[in-house]
Amino acid sequence: MIQARLAFYYAALFGANGVFLPFWPVWLSSRGLSAVEIGIIFACTSAARVVTTPLVAQIADRRGDRKPLIVLLAGLAVVLYCLYPFGHSFAVLLIVSLVASTTWSAGQPLGESLTVIVAKERGFEYGRVRLWGSIAFIVIAIAAGHLLTGRDPDVIYQVGFVIVVLMFASTLWLPNPRVPISTASGYPLAQILRAPGFGLFLLAAGCVQSSHGVYYAFSTLHWRSVGLDDTLIGLLWAEGVIAEIILFAAAASVMRRVGPERLILLGGLAGLIRWSVLASTDWLPALIVVQILHAFTFGAAHLGAIHFIARAIPSQLSATAQSVYAAAVMGIATGGSMFISGMLFEAVGGRAYFAMAVLGAMGAACAAALTRTKESV
Repeated sequence: MIQARLAFYYAALFGANGVFLPFWPVWLSSRGLSAVEIGIIFACTSAARVVTTPLVAQIADRRGDRKPLIVLLAGLAVVLYCLYPFGHSFAVLLIVSLVASTTWSAGQPLGESLTVIVAKERGFEYGRVRLWGSIAFIVIAIAAGHLLTGRDPDVIYQVGFVIVVLMFASTLWLPNPRVPISTASGYPLAQILRAPGFGLFLLAAGCVQSSHGVYYAFSTLHWRSVGLDDTLIGLLWAEGVIAEIILFAAAASVMRRVGPERLILLGGLAGLIRWSVLASTDWLPALIVVQILHAFTFGAAHLGAIHFIARAIPSQLSATAQSVYAAAVMGIATGGSMFISGMLFEAVGGRAYFAMAVLGAMGAACAAALTRTKESV
């Protein structure tokens, strides 16, 4: 029963991403925003996590629980997402996005921490619960692509808002495990940053995940520009997540054989290949083939990060550790990547993916160094 409740939470959380990640740039574009302005919004909302997410997580670690804050943040997200229809200029949409995304993003690492804690207590694999988020992402991405074809882009907002409400409802049924409050002196954040190898881990994961900058912000706009319809674009997004689901389903076996550091390394190498291909061609068969690599560029790197944190950081500091990962990787690294992506995409179009291939290679190099560091200890 607990696994079902967690699965519902992940399904609602990532179901919303199934609308917003592929199609939100289309909605922003329909409001008259340029590629650079869209890139700035994505970058600023990602950067907002750097400040707010660790602060909220430290509150959770000092309280010893996660659920009350998750529910509060999800409720605030519902209220704030009501403001989007009133945004008809870049300045207004930027302000609304900054405030709304802060509540959304601050709750995600708390949910990850809660799930890992419950998984340890109940003896089930994190990946088997997380995959329901990916399944929901696929279903919603395909449905949204179908609904959008020939319709007003406001459909994107309407569907997304409904799922945000469902996400709030799902938080009400989450379990509420308590963990010991840390008795160590100093702030939890400082203790996390002093953990052996944690800085190098952030560099590796940050490079790999931020290499998705062009893909997340502009792949839908780019594929539209070369003649692909919205249904097909939704299917391409869904294909990548199907590959991710297969990896999550086999997570326990993969983790025993590979380990967290090498999973991140595989993600970086896959990024080097995937983004180089997308920069070089818009040929549909090639797109279909390289979308499979999403299992590694996102899935393997994310699994590696979650298990690295679970292994390296005690549970009483897990919310702060997850928040630092979210702030550094999804905030600083991905926000910076999206900001640069906006300028690159406006200047050179699809060739902007070459910069993402470089980030993938850098992530692989950092992960290789992390692997050697672990083996030498």
